[in-house]
Amino acid sequence: MPIRRLPPETVNRIAAGEVVERPASAIKELVDNAIDAGATRIEVEAHGGGLTRILVADDGCGLSAEELPVAIERHATSKLAPDEDGLWDLLRIHTMGFRGEALPSIGSVARLTISSRAKGSSDAHSILVEGGQVGDVAPAAFPGPHGARIEVRDLFYATPARLKFMKSERAESLAITEELKRQAMANESVGFSLDIDGRRILRLPPEHPGPQGRLARLAAVLGRDFQDNAIEIDQVRDGVRLSGFAGLPTYNRGNAAHQYLFVNGRPVRDRLLQGALRAAYADFLARDRHPTAALYVTLDTSEVDVNVHPAKAEVRFRDPALVRGLIVGALRHALAGAGHRASTTVATQALDSIRAQQSPFPGYNPGPSPAGFSAWREGGWTPPTQRPMDLPGLNEVSARVEPSYSSGFGGELAEVVREAYSSVAFEDRPATDYASAAPFDPVDFPLGAARAQVHETYIVSQTRDGMVIVDQHAAHERLVYERMKGEMAAGGVSRQTLLLPEVVDLDPAEAERVVARSEELASLGLVIESFGPGAVLVRETPALLGKTDAAALVRDIADDLAENGQALALKERLEEVCSTMACHGSVRAGRRLNGAEMNALLREMEATPHSGQCNHGRPTYVELKLADIEKLFGRR
Repeated sequence: MPIRRLPPETVNRIAAGEVVERPASAIKELVDNAIDAGATRIEVEAHGGGLTRILVADDGCGLSAEELPVAIERHATSKLAPDEDGLWDLLRIHTMGFRGEALPSIGSVARLTISSRAKGSSDAHSILVEGGQVGDVAPAAFPGPHGARIEVRDLFYATPARLKFMKSERAESLAITEELKRQAMANESVGFSLDIDGRRILRLPPEHPGPQGRLARLAAVLGRDFQDNAIEIDQVRDGVRLSGFAGLPTYNRGNAAHQYLFVNGRPVRDRLLQGALRAAYADFLARDRHPTAALYVTLDTSEVDVNVHPAKAEVRFRDPALVRGLIVGALRHALAGAGHRASTTVATQALDSIRAQQSPFPGYNPGPSPAGFSAWREGGWTPPTQRPMDLPGLNEVSARVEPSYSSGFGGELAEVVREAYSSVAFEDRPATDYASAAPFDPVDFPLGAARAQVHETYIVSQTRDGMVIVDQHAAHERLVYERMKGEMAAGGVSRQTLLLPEVVDLDPAEAERVVARSEELASLGLVIESFGPGAVLVRETPALLGKTDAAALVRDIADDLAENGQALALKERLEEVCSTMACHGSVRAGRRLNGAEMNALLREMEATPHSGQCNHGRPTYVELKLADIEKLFGRR
């Protein structure tokens, strides 16, 4: 079979299939170009899911008449330049685009029109490309002082086979919206607007550069709840900076769609970063729940390769372990700093549930409120035969009210507070303010003063501006779990020696990865050593696991090392055992607590990190503000 050279049009169409996968891909490339041109406002319009028409307009530096025909040539770009030695360094990319493929790729499969006025020029020009056929540069009307307007019509009309594989207009429109949201989150100082089929979808004004402007942009895209429940992240390690915001563990989702990752301002979908995010929250969420986060990794361009994927959606780090360790460490540090804080959505969900279920007692039929007494006189409403006080359950003891501590506290409670706050300062006040026996009203504590125990399961406490309901079992389970983790970290994991060491056969590369982490595994109680090529010898296992399948455990660790770069399987099993032991060793539901015990539990929660959620990510308490309670009763 003879070898043939493909014509340039066919080459361009093949390349277009890699760069422009769908309408959202075309918009991404055009927005990248606008950002590189220094645009402060970018307007996007799409019709027919982006297949019928796309318009991207910006106020960047624009293109001159001489640059227009060069811009649509393959591998022609203004974003790369040779160094002093004449070398073109692809590891020092400071722009979003750099290959010079976007415009020629789009022009080869669609009808592309570029209109532009260069900065400082009085004239505007345009050029038309249809299915790879380039027209002449001509004078054009342009509304702004400078910038570019790029219009794409009939996307993929020149490649009907690709057109058949497009999804519905709705699916393509959603992909366009998601892409523009990512671009907006990566560039808070740029204003964005998006119209789809004439409908206004996004209007995002420019924000001030910096954390506050970024948080305002994230709130505009992800919702106010994210802003209210986000923890700021800002850590630097060995030249790599991680910034952004991550949601509290109790502010979680059912999928990973609300995880946004950026590297040097570029939206990416990277398995390493996603795995690090999962590992950071592994101790706080159930496996079917996912955290929300917008994380920004900034590092020297020579330390990351963005030229590993045609759509530039993936990156490769020179030191992936450093980046992963930074993400896990920074997130865990920030979550620990959040203390007992739980998401505001917990109270909102509780209130919504109460409102949705605000129905009368069984057997109780209230009359229509507008008619009132007149309806009863006319026979339209019959009062219930059963009095409310005789309803089942109302005469049973369901709560025990504790005395108020209006004039301070002392004795057992004071001793508990001294111990809990011996090394903790709250709201910039030293620990001694709380540990002293001076008069102090416990309602000023974050979780307030215990007033009652309801159904021997829930603690009701009063705060200065509301009330808190605590699940005593879930809360104490978390406290015991954190205590066990601290003891395990301080004293190490106890081991049990196998009577007969077990040989585990692995792929040679897997065995090498596992043996390379032998010291880390030994600190977790698993002692292994190399047993020739492709085999590992297990001598000791963690005592906490009891009788365990060592071979299956080592294989799971090998899979985790290959996928995430960390032995998550062993850590998760140890944490699961600790969680189970904490569950059995904690205060059970149904146990009566006295006032001192309830207050002691509240104080220890305030002094313990992560106590706002149990080991499975569920909230340990719900806080209701007085204003919310008054709304339930129609008082405001």
